[in-house]
Amino acid sequence: MENTHRAHRAPDDTGTSLAGKAALVTGGSRGIGAAVAVRLAAAGADVALTYLENEDAAATVVERIKAAGGRALAIRADAADPEATVAAVEEAAASFGRLDILVNNAGAFTVGPPEELGREAFDHTLAVNVRTPYLASRAAARHMTEDGRIISIGSNVATRTAFPGFALYALSKSALEGMTKGLARDLGPRGITVNLLVPGPTDTDSNPADGPSADTIRAFTALGAYATPEDIAATAHHLASPAARSLTGTSVHVDGGFTA
Repeated sequence: MENTHRAHRAPDDTGTSLAGKAALVTGGSRGIGAAVAVRLAAAGADVALTYLENEDAAATVVERIKAAGGRALAIRADAADPEATVAAVEEAAASFGRLDILVNNAGAFTVGPPEELGREAFDHTLAVNVRTPYLASRAAARHMTEDGRIISIGSNVATRTAFPGFALYALSKSALEGMTKGLARDLGPRGITVNLLVPGPTDTDSNPADGPSADTIRAFTALGAYATPEDIAATAHHLASPAARSLTGTSVHVDGGFTA
């Protein structure tokens, strides 16, 4: 019987350098996505990022990476459009000559009473939060070799929906856990890891740490504090690195103890 187990590699490849790697971060023009793009580039990766409307913000992230000596590319792509998603993956791979890391960050934050969120909201939310990560992962995996990394950004409210109005959003983010586990099994034999990074309250434009509901949200965490986008990016960097080569099919919560 043929031995299909991969040989154990030497300890010197267990660092966090991403030199020689290429990454795509969807929704990388602001917030967590921008922080992840900058962090991966700082570790040595070439980074492509997608954006929808704010071209100036995307250009700022690209210039920040280039100013630090990295290679970066901004691609306009509507995450609700499956063809645009796959095209962005192909453009990133063609531009860098490879694709090693995919971060599924683009998302639709759709909240409100169920009676106010009809079929249109349902279809759009699942298109962005479920269909796009799946199709992007499928397309990216075709380009990945051993040590490929797929990381999806989930949400703490998928496992602890503490506030009313989050049913549709929680539903969509919950689907990522099943996708992560399934793809980890499918791609594991090729040495590709697939993980779900689950942020909690994070200080971004859409949920500022000084916002009107911030004290209430903060009180649900064990630490009593919001994370910064850079906190989330640090874990994304670890998951993308050789140091995380044995971590797959799991959810990593960076939520300040929100789900504790």
